[in-house]
Amino acid sequence: MPPLSTLNPTPTTRKTKIPIAVAAGDGIGPEITRAVLAILEAAQAPLHYEHIEVGEACYLRGEASGIAAEAWEVIDRTGILLKGPITTPRGGGWKSLNVTLRKTLGLYANVRPVSSWGSVLGNRPAIDLVVIRENEEDLYAGIEHQQTPEVVQCLKLMTRAGCERIARYAFAYARAHGRKRVTCMVKDNIMKLTDGLFRSVAETVAAEYPEIAFDSQIIDIGAARLATRAQDYDVILAPNLYGDILSDIAAEVAGSVGLAPSANIGIGATMFEAIHGSAPDIAGQGIANPSAMLLAALHMLRHLDLGVHAARIQNAWLRTLEKGLKTADLAQGGPALSTMAFAEAVIDHLGERPLSHPSASPDSQAVNVPAISGQAKKTQRKDLVGVDIFVEAHGEADDLATALLPLAGGALPLKMITNRGVMVWPKSNPHTACSDHWRCRFLKTEGRLSTPADIIALLGRLSAGGIEIIKTEHLYHFDGQPGYSLGQGQ
Repeated sequence: MPPLSTLNPTPTTRKTKIPIAVAAGDGIGPEITRAVLAILEAAQAPLHYEHIEVGEACYLRGEASGIAAEAWEVIDRTGILLKGPITTPRGGGWKSLNVTLRKTLGLYANVRPVSSWGSVLGNRPAIDLVVIRENEEDLYAGIEHQQTPEVVQCLKLMTRAGCERIARYAFAYARAHGRKRVTCMVKDNIMKLTDGLFRSVAETVAAEYPEIAFDSQIIDIGAARLATRAQDYDVILAPNLYGDILSDIAAEVAGSVGLAPSANIGIGATMFEAIHGSAPDIAGQGIANPSAMLLAALHMLRHLDLGVHAARIQNAWLRTLEKGLKTADLAQGGPALSTMAFAEAVIDHLGERPLSHPSASPDSQAVNVPAISGQAKKTQRKDLVGVDIFVEAHGEADDLATALLPLAGGALPLKMITNRGVMVWPKSNPHTACSDHWRCRFLKTEGRLSTPADIIALLGRLSAGGIEIIKTEHLYHFDGQPGYSLGQGQ
């Protein structure tokens, strides 16, 4: 066992403090932020706090983004944001400020370490994994439209550069932290283009890290295994939506979502936060657990090369839990501390270390991420071969085909009609349920190149013929390969 002096060294005094932006957030955010800052102050972390307001109060004042211009200025200047949870309405209301911050600041990597903390929390499997989630793309772009009375859509956008950037971060993180395996979780058996791109790019990057094992799992069975055998995983690499869900599953299996921190890493800025929400149902009661935000703050300290301070606080936090001093969510009906009483208990244990769990190391390990390779700019031959025209119509598929066929013309004949992705013309199954939203695929005549003028002319004929057009998607071949999916049953 290393001597106590190396496990809990006395923090060195810096001549200048590091400025960081602090946003308390909504709901329980102000309570847990206050508790965390009290611990950081007591541990003499050399930080200067510049408080900004974000979230619900800003929305209600008319700030459409949930953050005022002066707050952006502070974040841009400090490059570091410690943020409490933000309220995002379900099913309506304002856009997610979390997503706005991540995308606006280019915070492409969401890093969510998950640990069961051994016997500190009782009988839990020995879990020590990290979910590394792409943070800017996928369905979380939030590009949605209602197209007919019955149908809405959400666009799933993936870029090669975005996939490569997060894959490189995952492998660089694994190398820096001595991790042995990266598991990519996708649904590329169904979403062959989007999730297929994510997996294929990850495979390409994996070849540059031969000392790190790589495998890929379908997200549904991967999530099931994570829920039952989380101890088998090391680093999980996932697109945005899957990564969000997987990290919550892992955190709950490990003990509580209330113990799960999150780091959002970008090139010029970073943001640290708990993964849990604002919990308005318990706001103001002083019972919230500040641990997830505290652990996020420790991640921030290590990012700032203040690993000595981070280790000292983490050891005190572990010792506090080890002695049975817990907030209500962890007390399981036993004696529970308030939010600030728990923070004071951690402060009282500064300088101590846990007895039943390995002490935290003061080391800071930077993650040096190689630049993306430039594959995103690779030249490909791009040939326009047709168009998918989405229309609103009521009745049967054969009725729609009868109306479309005389309008299609020779350059772009009608090849297929689908409804909710299932082919319903030229052949169909009587059991297929149909909505008022139809995809009509027109493909070029064999041996002839298609042009935008052909599509414009086709759209004009359909419109004049009384067809209600909703949207269009051009169909391309890239280096001779289709850049579009087949219809189900085609």
